[in-house]
Formats: sequence, C-alpha cells, structure tokens
Amino acid sequence: MIKSLIRATATAGFAAMMATTAFAGDLKIIFDDPNPGPKKGFEAAVEAFKKAHPEVNVTVSINDREAHKTAIRNFLSADAPDITSWYPGNRMAPFTDSGLMTDISDLWASDENLKSNFEAIKPTMTRDGKQWGVPYSYYQWGIYYRKDIFDKLSIAEPKTWDELIAASKKLKENGVTPFTIGTKFLWTAAGVFDYLNLRTNGYDVHNDLTAGKIKYSDPRIRATFAKWKELVDMGGFVKNHATMSWQDAIAPFAKGDAAMYVMGNFSVDGYKNAGLTYDQIDFFQFPEITPGVPRAEEAPADAFFIPAKAKNKEDAKKFLSFIARPEIQSQWNETIGQLPPNSKATVSDDKFIQEGFQTVSTAAGLAQFFDRDAPAAMAKAGMEGFQQFMNDPSKLDEILARLDKVQTEVYK
Repeated sequence: MIKSLIRATATAGFAAMMATTAFAGDLKIIFDDPNPGPKKGFEAAVEAFKKAHPEVNVTVSINDREAHKTAIRNFLSADAPDITSWYPGNRMAPFTDSGLMTDISDLWASDENLKSNFEAIKPTMTRDGKQWGVPYSYYQWGIYYRKDIFDKLSIAEPKTWDELIAASKKLKENGVTPFTIGTKFLWTAAGVFDYLNLRTNGYDVHNDLTAGKIKYSDPRIRATFAKWKELVDMGGFVKNHATMSWQDAIAPFAKGDAAMYVMGNFSVDGYKNAGLTYDQIDFFQFPEITPGVPRAEEAPADAFFIPAKAKNKEDAKKFLSFIARPEIQSQWNETIGQLPPNSKATVSDDKFIQEGFQTVSTAAGLAQFFDRDAPAAMAKAGMEGFQQFMNDPSKLDEILARLDKVQTEVYK
C-alpha cells in the first residue's frame, strides 16, 4: 500500500511538474483589429517574437474591435488571456482600478529601452504613479480629403473655419457632400466634437470637460455645438450616417459623393482598399476656429496589457519588451501606416506618416480621444448625445441637460 501511495504521489508530482513546464511556454494573446493592415502588422510582430523565443508557444485570437470592447470585462474577470490589446488613459482606468490588469512598473524600470525611448508617451500609460501597458502605435487625426475633387473645383486646403465653411459651400454647389461619417458605433462623432472643442476652446477646456470639472451646458461647450450646427444645418454630412460604420462611410468618399473625412490615420488602409490612390487623397490639420488658441491634436495610442489573471506573466513581459524594440515598432507602424511611440524607431517616408509626424510633433497638446479621455459611462452618454445632435440639432438643450445629469453621477 505504501509503495502504491509513493507511486501515486510520484505520478501526481510528475504530472504537475509536466503541466507546469508545458504551461510556462504557452502564451495566449487577444488582439482587437481584424482589418487587413493592422492584422498583418500584428501577425508579423508575433512571428518575429516566435523566432526570437522558440521556447514559447504563442496562440492568438483576433477579435472585431467593437466586439472586443463589449467582451473585455468578461474575459478579464473569467478566462483571461496572457496579453490583451486595449487603450491607455482613462479607458484603462476601470480595469487597473478594479485589479483586472497587472502593474508592470517593474518592466518599465528594468527595460532600458522602455526607460529611455518612451518618455513622451509614458504619462498616458501611467495611473497612480504606476505603468500598466506598453504602446505599440499611435496616430494623428485630422481631415482626409479627396485632393482630385478639391483640385477640380479649385479649393485650397482650409486653414480657418471661414475657409472650411466656404469650401463646404462650394462642394455643395457642385453636388458633393462636404463630409462623410458613419456614426453607427458612435465614436466617429466624438472625433468631430473633440476637434471642434479643441479649436474653439483649447486643450485645457477639453481636459476639464472630460475630467468633469465643467458642465456640458457651459457656454464654452455651447459654442462648440454652435459651430457643429453650422455644418449640420448646411447638409455638411452624408445622410443615414447613423446606419453606417466608419468603414461603410468610406464608400461615399471613394465614389466622390463626399470629399472630406474627419478620421484617424488608420483609415488610410481602408481608402486604398476601396480603390483610391495616393494621388487622389491628402490630409490637412483641422482648421483654426478661435484665433490664438494653441493647436492641440487627437493622437490616441494603442497598447498591450497583461491581465491580472494571466497564467503566464513571465512570457507576457517578454512579449511586451520585444514589441517595444525600435526595429519592431518601425516595421509594425510602417505596415499599418501609423507612428511608432519609440523615439528611436524609424518613421516611414509615407506622406501621411510624415504629415502626421509633423502634426503631432508641433502640437501644443495631445488628446487621447473623447472615449478614452472621459470615463466609460460618460463617454457612452456623450457619444450618444453627439449622434442625436447630428440627427436633430433642435434637441441640444435636452441633450446637454441629460449629459450634465450623467456627469453628476459619473464623477461623484
């Protein structure tokens, strides 16, 4: 009996040891962008990591971005991967504050590359003095436009609000809707709001609003909506935008039915996939509205995080350290047409990347985007309000009153 017990104990111990050994080399990653360019960039980085670390068995899942936003809290709480893509700033706060993400300050302190080459973007990865993820890319927003249409109608890139309105009127006179947009998933409307607010009131007011320090009914925010109403009232946006995703909204842009798109640089891949050439599209910074207001820009970052319930944090940190390398970030961002956060990385000579680099490197401030700068509950209510306003500007007072009420609850 004793021999049997010894054999059973030994067998159980060996099985546990083998399970631990096999487990240590398994790394599960969830990524949130199945679009061709981002998927290609991510998969190339994973393949490079596997070659550098053949001892690690990497498995990946690629989710639709909107589905990922819905599912993340559930899988972080239950069957968590070892690494997940997510967003810095306030969007990571609910998960860091509730203990669902891993504090990786030790990695930032020990990895010379992270210590030396990520100073500019480190604040957005920091909360309560701790670092929670590693960014692999960031990108500018602005106005992408059909250069061929502008050239045909002798329209120059608008530098001021009055010039933008004049350009929009000329487009309308020639049967072209000024702006395409798809607000089905709401966040695209937030991009328009942010730029109108940044240009009307400036970076500090944007931050005070998203931090709950000023009301949505504040006269300064009403002034932002007044500018927005000018565009809505003149038919400045495509019809039925509430039924379209941002990808759907590329179609009228590609067909020449609309001439401008307030969007992030990740969209360039979509324009190319829709058949547009680089000669047909170009980019300009959102025009000045209030003279003298320092130019701030939207420049959201994308990052990877280690869930608190990850089973293989050691290899997860190896992956985060690996994707922070300048050569990896250079190649990844060249593939996806975005900017590498690593200051030692090479910036692509792609014209949109160069324009984006010039845009963000000369900005007075960088916003992370409304649905990242504001807490999730406020962002959701705010974006619903933005979409409603675009559909019916007469509801503004009702919308602002509702947002003030939500703000009071969210920022208690």
